[in-house]
Amino acid sequence: MSSSSENFRSREFPMTEEDYQFLRQLAGRETGIELSEAKREMVYSRLVRRIRSLGLMDFAGYRHYLEKNKHLELTHFVNAITTNLTSFFREGHHFEALRTTLLPEIIKQNAQRRSLRIWSAGCSTGEEPYSLAMTLQDSGLCKGWDAKILATDVDSNVLAHATAGQYGREKIQGLPQDLQQRHFVRTEREEMVQVDPRISAWVTFRQLNLLHEWPMSGPFDIIFCRNVVIYFSKDTQRQLFDRFASLMAVGGYLCIGHSETLHGITDRFESLGRTIYRKRF
Repeated sequence: MSSSSENFRSREFPMTEEDYQFLRQLAGRETGIELSEAKREMVYSRLVRRIRSLGLMDFAGYRHYLEKNKHLELTHFVNAITTNLTSFFREGHHFEALRTTLLPEIIKQNAQRRSLRIWSAGCSTGEEPYSLAMTLQDSGLCKGWDAKILATDVDSNVLAHATAGQYGREKIQGLPQDLQQRHFVRTEREEMVQVDPRISAWVTFRQLNLLHEWPMSGPFDIIFCRNVVIYFSKDTQRQLFDRFASLMAVGGYLCIGHSETLHGITDRFESLGRTIYRKRF
């Protein structure tokens, strides 16, 4: 037994090696997330809050509770282990490319049907899809079009936050002043702002586990799936990107995170540089 494992056995809420392996397997099976040994501390700190709230004594008790009440507890478990770090216009080169290149190309391709479909897969607390909506609104290219943004996440808590569309003022402080004035409105609470209804009208939020069935029929013209697959195994990544490609229009665009790559994963996309890809087939 490793010293790391022994350390967790002696804590206020003991976690054995068997407990951690059970949680790792459950996370992988239900969400595709691979919990390495380096994530043991994170898993402990996040789940111990849940264990405390349930009045349990240790992780063995939580394991048994999960097994007996999976239909009730699985959502809480998934919400606890998922990471939701995001910001408005994060990795700004993607939004610049959307404004100057991707959107004009899609508009040209779809001139006859005058429709646009974008999917923010792993939308977290909503900053990404709202940034997409602001870019569409400011471009003026979709005026009179049937243009929609689907935003999905496995975590029900962050989706509730995203749907409400309220953020602390510190979240928008780095944005240009004119953009703040155009796309956010005041709330009764001085420290909070609200996404303008004209922006939120572009976006539909839905809970979705990327490993499960997808109810959408597509085709999508643009998919943003950024900083999500870094937690997945290579096999899961291959399956996921193949499913994305099958749900996209030929020539559609895929944007992934700065530390992610499709190299050696799939040949259904061609790289345009800076983690932007175009569907080949």
